Amino acid sequence: MFVTRRISLALTLLCMSLPTASAVDSDDPRVTPLVKAVENCREFVVNIHTEKAGTDEGDSRFFTSKSRRVSGMGTGIVVDERGYIVTNYHVIHEVDEITVTMMSGEVMKARPVSFDRKQDMAIIHVTAPGPLTVMPIGTSSDMRLAEQVFAVGNAFGYEYTVTSGIVSALGRDVEVDETQAYENLIQTDASINPGNSGGPLLNLNGDVIGINVAIRAGAQRIGFAIPIDDARKTISRLLSTERLNGISHGLFGTDVKTPNNQHLLVDNVITGSAADRCGLKPGDVVASVRGIKIHDLADWERSLLDIPVGKVLDVSVLRDSNPVALQFAVGVGQNVPSIAVSPDRRINVQTVATNGTAVAPATESIREKAERLYGMQIVPLSPRDRAALGRRYSGGMKIVNVSADSLAAKHGIKRGDVLLGLDGFETLDDRNLNFILQDSRLKSLTTMKFQIFRGNQALVGHMKLDGV
Repeated sequence: MFVTRRISLALTLLCMSLPTASAVDSDDPRVTPLVKAVENCREFVVNIHTEKAGTDEGDSRFFTSKSRRVSGMGTGIVVDERGYIVTNYHVIHEVDEITVTMMSGEVMKARPVSFDRKQDMAIIHVTAPGPLTVMPIGTSSDMRLAEQVFAVGNAFGYEYTVTSGIVSALGRDVEVDETQAYENLIQTDASINPGNSGGPLLNLNGDVIGINVAIRAGAQRIGFAIPIDDARKTISRLLSTERLNGISHGLFGTDVKTPNNQHLLVDNVITGSAADRCGLKPGDVVASVRGIKIHDLADWERSLLDIPVGKVLDVSVLRDSNPVALQFAVGVGQNVPSIAVSPDRRINVQTVATNGTAVAPATESIREKAERLYGMQIVPLSPRDRAALGRRYSGGMKIVNVSADSLAAKHGIKRGDVLLGLDGFETLDDRNLNFILQDSRLKSLTTMKFQIFRGNQALVGHMKLDGV
């Protein structure tokens, strides 16, 4: 047994600035593995600049506060050729404008797509004129102490700055403050500075093995990165087709990460789901979807993301080490074929029975579903309610009534509480609820963690879902 030392530190914003590479002679002794790796990484790293409104308080007792613009910086990594980029949540938190600069110098506006506050990761999107270069996926499963690594990032606004160092330690638990802590981080002495947040930590092969996230305040050359194997699990949730498109696929799998093999192993498929109809079976290794090589669940989710319902995709799997060709119809299957959210935020679900025959459509507001399952009647926050939360939370939904003898009532939830999250996900709007309360997800749960805001504090509890 050992005691993990938790380290207090300050968050930073982290990425890099490289000269244009010219043709080089492979026999040139100056062309080291590090030089080659750096030359190959520039296309999938982007520089992020942010702005938000601020005020200059000055002598505010006598004069009106002056508005001003507060600039920030960070780094991102391209995870899908259609413009999806991963960065740290703290890079884009509460900003008004996000700008991405590519290696070519092209500048594009970006929009936030999804985020995980606890894991401090977010997905943003740019509309690029053509396909972007996607990060080469490494694994953090075989990292060694003193292994040489390098960081790339927008350090202090100096775009595409490269720093090198070694892996100083593994498995660090790091506490930033009372609201943010990290687990299992990589510690490195590669210089990481404000502006590097969200940028890659790479090995000598040029593979991304971590996402730079923080530095130790007041120290020199003590920086931290999220191991890429952990980060990819979060990315898969942030790119979930259920979460972003409202369409379930019905596949549950495990990321298998070894030094020589990275693949997605199918654990289970929901009966009647699109994955089941496709012919996917437990034990299959998913090799590719519509030409995208599948390394893990993150690749699986992005291969299906934003694909129209009904479109048929080619899927290649290995079954008992033999290649098998399948076809996957997006959004077709029991309880999941198409989910359309109308302007009044009511969700119309057209289900299909396992024999392929249509069932009469059922219409239920997602808020009605929450009330039916848990006895909570919820509505969006008013400006006053949102202001009461302060800056600690992104938002939530107001609980305006709790039915007697309901699950919510039995677990201490009261009228007037603000529902901040369910099952580890924030409950900011109906779209969040739709993802969280999918039938396919609820079937696998026996308890559901909830977080509420009451008075001036956040409270956490767990609801038993017997009978749900």
